Amino acid sequence: MTYGLIAVCCLLFVIGPASGLNPGYGTGDALLAAQRAYFRRWGVVPADLFTGAPRATLTPATALFVHGSWVHLLGNMLFLYVFGAMTEERLGHLEFTLFYLGCGYLALLGYAAANAGSQQTLVGASGAISAILGAFLYLFPRARVTSLFPFLFFLPLRFPAWLTLPFWAALQWVAAGRASSGPGVAYLAHVVGFGLGFAYAWVRHRRTAAVPSREASPGKAQQPGRLDRE
Repeated sequence: MTYGLIAVCCLLFVIGPASGLNPGYGTGDALLAAQRAYFRRWGVVPADLFTGAPRATLTPATALFVHGSWVHLLGNMLFLYVFGAMTEERLGHLEFTLFYLGCGYLALLGYAAANAGSQQTLVGASGAISAILGAFLYLFPRARVTSLFPFLFFLPLRFPAWLTLPFWAALQWVAAGRASSGPGVAYLAHVVGFGLGFAYAWVRHRRTAAVPSREASPGKAQQPGRLDRE
């Protein structure tokens, strides 16, 4: 399912207006207008979400498959690829899929609730992927992840998940407190998703020992993508 989710997100991006590859959306101003309309249709608009409109209540699910740029898409898919496969192996295919969709929905819902009056459109899989990081931390705390930290001159260093992922979550928390209500990264959705993922793994698997020594594929210790055009 990890690879299936990656494939779906990539396919929808390529055929959508954000990729710039579909000539049906035009160019220039026409393309920009199509992108805005596309994001507003399939993304979460907090001010509209709590009006009770049935279509609006579905947008936290559809927004998980919409990305605002190539960088946004590739950043999210990298983290999904690095952390998703091992988490899916532990949870099982069906449980992992429901976990991904459910936590992603709630992460976007949490951000929208905290910014209920915002008209900014929220898109991207970062909330769901942050939940995977939270679950990964509980299930594989000693797995070593190759990380790139700016203050260490981007040297590729391997650290255990119990060190890298809480540090990443703390950065998201600090950034969420400083974030403005304008366009940018929806750090709060990352924090909510990470907390939900860790809590789910703890409740669901607390009676089984966490796997101590599996190795994670190389990843980067930075945000797993962008939300709100994320």
